[in-house]
Amino acid sequence: MKFNIAVAQSGGPTAAINASLCGVFEGAQSFECIDRVYGSINGIEGIINNNLINLKQVITTAHDKDLLIKTPSTVLGSCRYKLANADENELDYVRIIDTFRRNNIKAFFYIGGNDSMDTVMKLDDYMKKNNIDIKVVGVPKTIDNDLPETDHTPGFGSAAKYVATSLQEIIRDSRVYSIPSITIVEIMGRDAGWLTASSCVLRANGEPAPHMIYLPEREFSVEKFLDDIRLAQQKYKAVVVAVSEGIDCSGGKTGVVDAFGHSYLSGVGKYLENIARERIGCKVRSIELNVMQRCGSHIASLTDLEEAERIGKEAVKTAVEYGLSGVMMTFKRISNNPYRVDIVPCDVRDCANKAKYFPVEWINDEGNNVTIDALNYFLPLIKGEPVIEYKNGIPVHFRLNQ
Repeated sequence: MKFNIAVAQSGGPTAAINASLCGVFEGAQSFECIDRVYGSINGIEGIINNNLINLKQVITTAHDKDLLIKTPSTVLGSCRYKLANADENELDYVRIIDTFRRNNIKAFFYIGGNDSMDTVMKLDDYMKKNNIDIKVVGVPKTIDNDLPETDHTPGFGSAAKYVATSLQEIIRDSRVYSIPSITIVEIMGRDAGWLTASSCVLRANGEPAPHMIYLPEREFSVEKFLDDIRLAQQKYKAVVVAVSEGIDCSGGKTGVVDAFGHSYLSGVGKYLENIARERIGCKVRSIELNVMQRCGSHIASLTDLEEAERIGKEAVKTAVEYGLSGVMMTFKRISNNPYRVDIVPCDVRDCANKAKYFPVEWINDEGNNVTIDALNYFLPLIKGEPVIEYKNGIPVHFRLNQ
């Protein structure tokens, strides 16, 4: 007997999350037992409110799929909705099961990060406790690269490529004048410094900058930061520094939190700019890459897009062919050169609400840069360039509700 599946996207957007969506859609085509593939509007909220669309009615051609893979952000919309514990409030779970049964949905795929895996875990626990045969599988996504159990996450490689490319352009800009200067580039990463650390890939092309890299995994000292800059100024006229938004220094935290209790971070770069200007006295500017690093599809990593699509397909196979539930799909790296990864499921309970931090052994003794091991880890993830379709000089995106 045929049944349907549903897929949703959650958390912050990336350049590759739609590739995973397309992977789930394509993976379903391999199984005759799957009829419809429903897309949930705005993550789990769409399931709760029975706000679904039949993806076969909007992804109708090979061209649609190609555009969708290369379109950034969440085409279905996203959310940061935290499910209550079912023992405390069962209402959302009752509505979710009602939506699944009403639409004959036997498997649900949630594309997201740490907090989205919390939803996968809670739903799977509820299904098993109540003997409901609906599979729930997590598909990883985050530019922060901080999900445990997986070597890396879809979306990270493209964000890292955008960060490195932007930094290289900032470096070129910073060197045009004869006067000394300091440029501080603030890069996303709430708790983990993976994305900031990835700026080291510029070394592969002989670029000495960024001259310092500061990550939240090591204690940060403003005085040491200033001393590091003064030392770098002895060698470089234009000093460029990469700092994670999550480093612990005054002025970096807003005090505002999201539904999962995470702080909204901003202003670290500006804070350090003001201190450096006052204490060192040369030309200083700070640049916050902000949301641009999440959706830079014009400079996406082809490796990232291909892996994101592939892991979506494997998620469907894991649920439908292998009958697994309560798992998150993961990459297991086999080798760096040649670069090879396998895709295997892990227990979502090992990932939900947990973080994977940048290895401290990949940070230099001075705490202001990263080692060659980091470079070797990052380089394969940013390789390759997709062929982008343009119209009137602008990249073409796949959009619902044209």
